[in-house]
Amino acid sequence: MYNVMARKKISTTVYITEEQNQRLKLLNQKTKVPIAESIREGIDLVLKLHREQLPGQMSFEEDAFESNASPSGASPSGTTPSASA
Repeated sequence: MYNVMARKKISTTVYITEEQNQRLKLLNQKTKVPIAESIREGIDLVLKLHREQLPGQMSFEEDAFESNASPSGASPSGTTPSASA
């Protein structure tokens, strides 16, 4: 599922390894999720992991990110949500 909130995007250049490129292309072929979206999701995961090192309060976008499961059904922490609730 794509991010619920549309955010303005900026253009930037990142260098990735050939292996990362191949794996992203394979993921794109299997999931039909754009490679750029997968990269943005990865950035969000890293920022969440290190959020205690970042100044300021949690933004609305971060709160929305926490409440949404990733496309694979795993939570942003990488664990599968429990079926019992």
